[in-house]
Amino acid sequence: MIDSKALVIFSGGQDSTTCLGWAKNRYREVVAISFYYGQKHQIELEQAKKIASALSVPLELVDIHFYQQMVYSALTGDPMAMNAPHRDNAALPASFVPNRNALFILLAHSYAQQVKAHTMVAGLCQTDYSGYPDCREPFAKSLILALNQGSDQQIELLTPLMYLTKAETFALAEQEGVLPLVLAESHTCYQGSSTPNPWGRGCGLCPACLLRAKGYQEYLSTLERSTHG
Repeated sequence: MIDSKALVIFSGGQDSTTCLGWAKNRYREVVAISFYYGQKHQIELEQAKKIASALSVPLELVDIHFYQQMVYSALTGDPMAMNAPHRDNAALPASFVPNRNALFILLAHSYAQQVKAHTMVAGLCQTDYSGYPDCREPFAKSLILALNQGSDQQIELLTPLMYLTKAETFALAEQEGVLPLVLAESHTCYQGSSTPNPWGRGCGLCPACLLRAKGYQEYLSTLERSTHG
């Protein structure tokens, strides 16, 4: 157990719930921060509150809904465009929110200084992801370096899922003791559906649900092979 405080950037989804469990098992004190940025799937924030409460983690919910007026994304606008190319960058999916992770990390870095957390934890992943450039390791390393230089701080940013597949993230959630919470309470669905499925809650059709369902099947297949191997 590390005798310091960690701040988890927490959306209430599969990845950040896994990171919350990971941090709880490693740090003496853990706090979390969530953001309302005008996302259509606001149910994730309600689930974030439930999960944080279940793990006895204080949660700070920050309202930055003004951000939806500054960017284009199907997550803050027309959900029917979810599977289309992004209006402003056809190489990216419509669900991409420009600079969202940069804003989250910036604000979390400020809050970390207030609550005296020397470590930040984020569920960024560049292995199984939706093609978002702000989920990649070079971005995360560059940003935290700039923020520390600009504030004379030495806050580290940890990304324990960076090189994990979704199947491996399910396995890590089990290892950290939060798989039941991931399956029952975490929310990733872009459409805001709370329909229960073996892999968790969601519509089963949006990109986030398809990725999560595929990862869960691969996770189960791995378990089966290890059992019979």
